[in-house]
Amino acid sequence: MEESKRILQYDLQFFAKDGPGGEKTEEPTGKKLNDARKEGQVAKSKEIANAFSMLALFLMLKLYLGILGTGFIENFSAVYNQIPDLVTLYEGNIPFISIQVLVRSMMIELLILIAPIFIVGVLVVFICDVVQVKWKPTTKPLKPKFSKLNPIQGFKKIISLNSFVELIKSALKLGLVGYVAYSYLIERVGQIFILYDIGLNQAIGLMGQIVTDLGLRIAGVYMVIAFLDFAYQKWKFKEDMKMTKQEVKDEFKNQEGDPQIKGKQRQRMREASMRRMMQQLPQADVVITNPTHYAVAIKYDPDKYDAPYVIAKGEDHLAQRIKEVAKENDIEIVENKPLARMLYANVEIGGLIPPELYQAVAEVLAFVYHLKGKV
Repeated sequence: MEESKRILQYDLQFFAKDGPGGEKTEEPTGKKLNDARKEGQVAKSKEIANAFSMLALFLMLKLYLGILGTGFIENFSAVYNQIPDLVTLYEGNIPFISIQVLVRSMMIELLILIAPIFIVGVLVVFICDVVQVKWKPTTKPLKPKFSKLNPIQGFKKIISLNSFVELIKSALKLGLVGYVAYSYLIERVGQIFILYDIGLNQAIGLMGQIVTDLGLRIAGVYMVIAFLDFAYQKWKFKEDMKMTKQEVKDEFKNQEGDPQIKGKQRQRMREASMRRMMQQLPQADVVITNPTHYAVAIKYDPDKYDAPYVIAKGEDHLAQRIKEVAKENDIEIVENKPLARMLYANVEIGGLIPPELYQAVAEVLAFVYHLKGKV
């Protein structure tokens, strides 16, 4: 008993690197980049915005610290100065509503005082994002996706290369920031210990100076890390967006249409054009041949055009078919090799005879009209 054989079809590309289509070696197309941008996928480093906002924060503090400190002291002094008046007014039983009004006014004053810092921070973050990815907002990243709840995909992200890079980046930031902070504070330890021996205003000023100077140094280190991260994110995004040769082909088919389908469409159009041409052929006055390879059918209608025009033409097999139809419809066939070649090469179907061929075509038409007794 013969053993039955089964033939399995398989595609070797599915065993290639990165799955179907093979390795991603092709640069991303404009369509893929645009689609990725619509989905919120762009080459952007969050560290850039963090670094610049931190730098802006400590610069604002350094320039604004005097005004900020004075404003805080004046605000608290104004609040505390009102407390004795309230105690006297209400004989020690201050209504809760009065305390609310007092605290609310204090909070509003403080918010107004620190508002410029928040405004500058927001503007810096906004500008950093716009500079990195230009202005094209999208809400698609905010839409919930059930794929994000997939525990398998979440585990893959945890052990991915990107997670490893983020871990190294976090360790680098922690190490460098710790080193810069330690190096700076160890030099200022003497100033810190005299805080107990100086006045409040002097202590606030000294602490403000130490904090802002340290913050600026940390921001400078953070800037270096941010630009390195930005370069990495650009490289990573470019690598992630790369496509396989098969993906490029599929995208081209989707945009331009399948070449096979387009070929079939062109074939159908040629067939339709051929049918129209053969339907108009019986109206011809003459068919000029060479005589075996080319055949061109000419029509002259002075009410329609000032010059004769071509209503059909063909070579080889089609030329023979044109001559057969001409014989069936009693159309004169005139052999003129050079004229047939010139007409076939230079005049499209429906096109007028060029002036340089007027004389030759007129002689043929005159000959035909004479045979038909039209002249």
